[in-house]
Amino acid sequence: MELKKDINAVSIDMLLIVHSEKRRAAQGTHSDLQADPGALLQRCGGFQGVGNGVRRWQKLEGNNLHGNLAEKQHLQQPQVITSYDNQGTQLTVEVHPRDAMPQLLKKFSLAKRLQGDKNGNTRPRQPEGKDAHAYPWDRSSLKSMPLDLRQFEKLDTYASQVTAKSGLDELVNDLLQEAHSDLERVRAIWIWICHHIEYDMAAAQEKDHQAFKPTDILRTQKTNCDGYAGLFERMCRIAGVQCMTVPGYSKGFGYQTGQSFSGEFDHAWNAVYLEGRWHLVDSTWGSGLVDTTTSKFTFLYNEFYFLTHPALFIEDHFPDNKNWQLLKPPQSLRQFENNMYHKSEFYNKGMLSAHPETSVIRTVNGKATVTIESCAPTLFMFMLNGKQEHGLLSLRKNGMKLEVYPPTMGTHKLQIFAKGNSDIYSSVLEYTLKCNYVDMGVQLPAELHQPVGPSWFSEQMGITKPSHPDPLIHTSDGRCSISFGVEEGISVLASLHGDDGPITEETQRRYIFQLHREKRIELKVQLPHAGKFALKIFVKKRQEPGNYIFVFNYLLCCANTKVNWPVFPESFGNWGQDNELLEPLSGVLPANRNVPFKLKLHGIAKVLVKGQDTWPLTLNHEGYWEGSCSTAGCQEVYVMVLENANHNFYSYILKYKVNAQ
Repeated sequence: MELKKDINAVSIDMLLIVHSEKRRAAQGTHSDLQADPGALLQRCGGFQGVGNGVRRWQKLEGNNLHGNLAEKQHLQQPQVITSYDNQGTQLTVEVHPRDAMPQLLKKFSLAKRLQGDKNGNTRPRQPEGKDAHAYPWDRSSLKSMPLDLRQFEKLDTYASQVTAKSGLDELVNDLLQEAHSDLERVRAIWIWICHHIEYDMAAAQEKDHQAFKPTDILRTQKTNCDGYAGLFERMCRIAGVQCMTVPGYSKGFGYQTGQSFSGEFDHAWNAVYLEGRWHLVDSTWGSGLVDTTTSKFTFLYNEFYFLTHPALFIEDHFPDNKNWQLLKPPQSLRQFENNMYHKSEFYNKGMLSAHPETSVIRTVNGKATVTIESCAPTLFMFMLNGKQEHGLLSLRKNGMKLEVYPPTMGTHKLQIFAKGNSDIYSSVLEYTLKCNYVDMGVQLPAELHQPVGPSWFSEQMGITKPSHPDPLIHTSDGRCSISFGVEEGISVLASLHGDDGPITEETQRRYIFQLHREKRIELKVQLPHAGKFALKIFVKKRQEPGNYIFVFNYLLCCANTKVNWPVFPESFGNWGQDNELLEPLSGVLPANRNVPFKLKLHGIAKVLVKGQDTWPLTLNHEGYWEGSCSTAGCQEVYVMVLENANHNFYSYILKYKVNAQ
């Protein structure tokens, strides 16, 4: 190579650049598209491997450094030939007219394009020890460098609104108008790509390498993972920031828990050099999601994949070169395959850890237990084989505990979802559950919803200081009494649910009798038979329209086969909040009997019990209305009250049925 240089000119007959860097990836696969069940519970991943696509892309790139060229100029452009040896060494040779400026020199050496390091080196250096982060994750940050995302608010807004008017150089120049550091330059490029380039399913399926060309990406605003990574690298280099494309394996679309990886790579992402250290980004997975049912892309920005902490990035990205893990110690492929996969939403919604830490778990005596630790109170739900059944999920201030009882032996799919600050539950974990024994004594009611037991959430909804803090309540005689404090203005509704009769939708609330004592509510419960029942608790603000909101439920268990309690009497709207019923508590009265009544009612002038005849109750010195009535000759008995002594209008407050003779 002959090099002549003075102040005014640079002349190079041939430029030879050697990169010792493995470049192998899959062709024609898109297994790294991230997806979860449900239309909005999936993320888009990268799709097509690099492989020959990178080689082809570089050849095309060399011919299109300044945007679209006229076809007639094509033959006059320099040729860029890239090849690799068996060791993965990259060799790039440019052949150009003697009097022309070398294109690769423009690309790699012009100060405005790619600035060298302090030693004047323009070729991006390989990662070193100082780039590595400790593994496992130390919980300090989701990012690989200290960031205050609020500092990007103005820049993000600006970058997301920039339009591509012509070539790539002009676009980058426009983006950098509001960027004043390498970090801000990278951020502007990242935001633009994530908000303007959509994933092209057709290109991935058809193995269309044209989708890698930056000029075509700008024109169509569509590409696959290789195009995302190549475009990001190219724009960073134009901006003067060192950037590399990294191929590898990913846990994305089509990934099965615990699967092994072999053969060609299926994804590509980037490493970018900032503040003396390499950092990782994946603009494909940062841009949005693909609906697995319709294969349509939706822009849904995901901050997680911008400068992700390497100890988190390794959960779903395994690079071809272990040095690009940026970890100390690096993980093996076997570890990558076996390690638990926490989806990005796991960390986005404030989760810190989960146990077990393996993706495949086995039941012990028919039960599997999963716990999650979070940095703030979070709502969770789960699905076992697509149904919210066969589990007890209890909320904790910093996480949750889930006990699962598979109904059959074999392999089951367990998914866990978290809500966070949004209104949508997102999939955060997925386990493969293997069960070799079923405990037939643990058959949970199908109506047992999540969560079970009181928690920070029930307290937030106005229910405080419960008499039973645990979700399970055992009763030997089929009866129990549960009480809790209630904030001012909150109404409570409760219903009882079992898997077999005699409970019907009409009688779900008749096995519960609700009493109010000052600022506490007592629920008296009588079970119709032995078994397991879900006691659901709902709340509603009295002054607000709308339905009652489910808050939590208890699991009531009774093994006494002699239990056969009837329903409570039916109460009407005029049954006051502070009223108290002592007797009769059974809603079904015996025929041809004198039945005693004892109630505490507030603000009442007169009380009558009406059967075939009418019997008045009297007020004793303790404040209880007492008396009796005969059930002879009647099928129903009512308790009626007169609130104003000056009026003659009585209101029904309780209704009893009389057994047939």
